[in-house]
Amino acid sequence: MSTALAVRLLLSSTGESNEAVIVGDIHSADPEGESLRNILIPCGSSPEPSSYPVPPGRYLVSAALPSGLVLTENAVAVEGRETPVDFVMTDSPYETHSWQYLMGNIEPGSVYHAASPVPLPESVASRSMVAHVARADGEIPESAVDLTGLATWIGDSAPASWSFASMLALGETPPGVPLAPRISSGEPRPLPAPDAAGEAVTPLYRFGPGGPLGGPAGPVGERQFLLVEAAGSLRLVTLPLPWGATEVEVLVNLRQSPTGSAVAVAVRDPAVGAGLAYMAQGALDTAARLFTDVEAMLYSKFQNPLAAAAGSYVLIGTDHSRGETYWDPWLERLDEGFPWLADGAILRATRLLRRPSPDLKEARHRLTEAFDRGVPFYTLGLSWLIDGLSAFPDDPACVRRLGEVRRLSWLADMREPFLILDLRQGSTR
Repeated sequence: MSTALAVRLLLSSTGESNEAVIVGDIHSADPEGESLRNILIPCGSSPEPSSYPVPPGRYLVSAALPSGLVLTENAVAVEGRETPVDFVMTDSPYETHSWQYLMGNIEPGSVYHAASPVPLPESVASRSMVAHVARADGEIPESAVDLTGLATWIGDSAPASWSFASMLALGETPPGVPLAPRISSGEPRPLPAPDAAGEAVTPLYRFGPGGPLGGPAGPVGERQFLLVEAAGSLRLVTLPLPWGATEVEVLVNLRQSPTGSAVAVAVRDPAVGAGLAYMAQGALDTAARLFTDVEAMLYSKFQNPLAAAAGSYVLIGTDHSRGETYWDPWLERLDEGFPWLADGAILRATRLLRRPSPDLKEARHRLTEAFDRGVPFYTLGLSWLIDGLSAFPDDPACVRRLGEVRRLSWLADMREPFLILDLRQGSTR
């Protein structure tokens, strides 16, 4: 038997599949020894470890979490043995939230359930939606939040509501005026409160291709949104659906949390779910290790154009080929095949602008087309659209569009992979 390290990361058992893959390194303690970079680490309640052959000796094994934190474990590789290296992340505050815990969207149970209050972050975007009604000890009065009316699913949004002008107008709507009817083509559907015990201040909503799991059914259009409203604060959440048969989770953290976003979206895709979180953090090189089959994503775009778009963001962000590539025609098909997907036009325009001899005319056309399609699914698309339109400072049409995109970006949570807009903040104390 060869000498090897068997690496995995353990999550809380949820009674269902919670598998994922993250990226790590194996560092030799011997200055002359060899190290392994960008290894893949399987995650789950009892995942099969990945075995990495190494010479006998001492090693430091690291695991890069999607949140940006790095876990480390010391290991001694013994001649002729496979030495287990287990990272343990079983301290999720609730078993149902183990995936969100891995993604860094909720703090450890030891912090979550601690008696000491959590300091209010200086960043307003990091605060709970109900922070302004919290007591001095950080606790949220039960009367402050009505979970039965917290989230409204909009499964068949009106295409006209996707425009930048419409989204900006939503943010200027006076309090008390319902927003869901202004977005939906049909009847918006309030979601029932999650029935899991103990999760009143961190409700977790799950969605499948056809909408909310265990919630009201209804017609599904090309874009789905979730409207979250609590104590006068309001978030509009882009739902990346459908994502094949994969479930999507939306965590609403009404308790003040040190981890960041008040609302977080995660795609429970075992292969690339963590890659989406890496992408949101700007770690495109790390994400690229999980998006290893971008070609297949682009080729099978008709089954999952959102996954193809994610892979394309990573591909363009990490592949600095200056000339024509074999995958450029695939970007064209992604752009032209899905006229409701602004990200496709953004990706194609970015690619055109980054060539040695940029096709400015076509790039401008794709950028204005992307804007006219409406807001992108991906937050990164918002940044790339700003960069692209900024390349045309003397073009009045581009300047006008750039102004609207920038204004909307001020409402976006730029730490999230999918576009979440802060349309209204509750009164601050």
